[in-house]
Amino acid sequence: MDYNKEMKNIINIHKGSNILLHSCCGPCSSSVIEKLSPYFDVTVLFYNPNIEPKEEYFKRKAEQVKLLKILKIKYLDIDYLNDEYQEAIKGYEKEPENGRRCLLCYELRLNKTARVAKENNFNLFTTTLTVSPYKNSKIINELGIKIGKENNILYLISDFKKEDGYKRSIELSKKYNIYRQDYCGCILSKRSI
Repeated sequence: MDYNKEMKNIINIHKGSNILLHSCCGPCSSSVIEKLSPYFDVTVLFYNPNIEPKEEYFKRKAEQVKLLKILKIKYLDIDYLNDEYQEAIKGYEKEPENGRRCLLCYELRLNKTARVAKENNFNLFTTTLTVSPYKNSKIINELGIKIGKENNILYLISDFKKEDGYKRSIELSKKYNIYRQDYCGCILSKRSI
């Protein structure tokens, strides 16, 4: 499936709608916001209970807020709920990076984003996760579509790493002086680098 073609089809139909963008971090959100803002009324949701240690979570959250203030983008925040993440991955702690543990993490965050989007009357939701060259966009999009259907809200299919999206996120991080972390978020991913 050509995700960017599918994304463009959805944009054509829903241009001007409000979209809730799950963001894993400021750097990843930078190029995605740039791509979506001309077409949608974007609000960012920072929900990342997987980020450890707690100090790292608050550092990334502060950088996300800093970027959103610069870009004048609205945001929603959810408290640090690491226990939700720990419960979701229970029994999969020894899985390799990009294994079942990661899928459970994506599912947790996409489910929460879909529910928050539905509760707050957003028309669509999506995630910055597909901007990373280390993440499988096909799996993330399949999850997003399934979760969108379960929550009766449209998921914006994407592969934000295409068309130099990841490269652009690096450029924008430098431009706005946004801290770029060197691991996905959980301690388990840090151990694998």
